Formats: sequence, C-alpha cells, structure tokens
Amino acid sequence: MFWDTHVHTHFSGDSKAALADMAEAALRLNLDGLCFTDHYDYDYPGEPELFLLDFDRYRQETAALRQMYDGRLPIRFGIELGLQPHLAEHNRKIARSYPFDFVIGSSHVVHGNDPYYPSYFEGRTEAAAYREYFESILENIKSFTDFDVYGHLDYVVRYGPNKNAAYSYEKYSDIIDEILRALIAGGKGIEVNTGGFAKGLGHPHPTEAVLARYRELGGEILTVGSDAHIPQHVGAEFARLPDILRNAGFSYYTVFEKRKPHFLPLP
Repeated sequence: MFWDTHVHTHFSGDSKAALADMAEAALRLNLDGLCFTDHYDYDYPGEPELFLLDFDRYRQETAALRQMYDGRLPIRFGIELGLQPHLAEHNRKIARSYPFDFVIGSSHVVHGNDPYYPSYFEGRTEAAAYREYFESILENIKSFTDFDVYGHLDYVVRYGPNKNAAYSYEKYSDIIDEILRALIAGGKGIEVNTGGFAKGLGHPHPTEAVLARYRELGGEILTVGSDAHIPQHVGAEFARLPDILRNAGFSYYTVFEKRKPHFLPLP
C-alpha cells in the first residue's frame, strides 16, 4: 500500500485530530507509512494566528509517536508551508530551522484572499479567478524554492462557484504548463492529492490530465497524500491511485526522508 504524505493534526488551525489517531487510521489501512504535514500559513488574512505552528511541540510529539510506532508504522516529520511572495525569506528560515523530512509548498492565499471564502470570487468570472490563482503559483515558485513538492496544484477549483464543472487542464494549459516546466526545471515535484475526491470533484488534485502532462514534460517526483484533517480521511481513495498513476505514465511514486526523494514501486 502507499505512504500517505499529506496529513494534518491538531497542530493545524483547521484540525483537531490527535497524531496517534491519524497513525491508528494508517495502521488499519495497512499503509506503508505516514508523514505529518501540518499547516504553517504566516500572515493569513483576517486571522493571522490561525495557521501558526508550535514547532517545538510538533517536533516533540512527532518524535515520541515515531518511537511508539517503531516497527509497526514508519512516521515522518513534515510541514505544509503556505506560500506568498513577500514571505519567501521568512519561509526559508522556517524550512531550514527544523529537521523536516518533507516540505510541501502550497498556495492558499492569493493576493490577500483565500479561495476558500466566497469573497475571492466576487465581482469577476470564475475563469478569471482560477487564472489569477494559477498566476499566483508562478509568483510563489519564482520567489521561493525551499520546498520539495508543490501541493494540490488546482486547489482553487474546490471552492469555485461551479467547482470543476467548467474547469479542465486544456482550458488553462498555457499557465499550467508554465508552472509544471518551472517546477521540473527547479527539481521540484508535485503531489497527487486525493482531497479532490473528498470535496466531490470526482478527480484528484491535480486532475489526471495534469498528472499526465507533468510526466510528458519529464516530471518524475510525485508524492501521494490524502490531505486528511480527520482520521476517517487518512488514505482516502488510495485504491484509485494505481490506475490513475499508471495511466499518467508512472510506475513509481516518491517518499521523502531528510528532504531526499526515494522512489517506490506502485502497489
């Protein structure tokens, strides 16, 4: 079975899950391993303390759990950094100050607004809002490079007025290709995030077409994550992944340890 390398706990401002409960869920599913990637979104609009992180306690609890589950479930220490261009130096210091196994870089805030809230979409077309989101990804990855994979590349479609009813890779292929090429040139990967299924989209983040295009362009680093915030979502929809990844041209996926990629065969 896969590793789940995108999981949140009570250290994230949007989760109340205990680390041990997430680990027990992974054990029940016979996952090969688990990496905690709690949120750190500095300067989050309106609620600047919502996604701050007690790094020392987070590190200590993860280390204690790793010992507790030794021999039963490999556990890694990661983080999901919320990227904004003006935070590049701040996030760089965070990434280098702790012994993370894995760093996800994600865009949650776009020019002061999170697409999670309907206000992001007010006063313009859904297509314009989606394009601004993709353009912000380019801004972020050009200003900050100390991450391992880029997270949930088409996150914005979770929350659009029509979600993904009018969204496709082809409609935004120019900007998405530019993102993928920049990531590949920088030695960065992307994740396949099954949270899209949990949000009712019927597809992972990014979609199957984007995954195939990433591989076609030479992308090799691909991690797997549920984006779970509760134990019931750990490893959600992972049974779909072998076919999805093989159809996209992959025979392996990636797990990071001490910021180094390890390539594992698909189950």
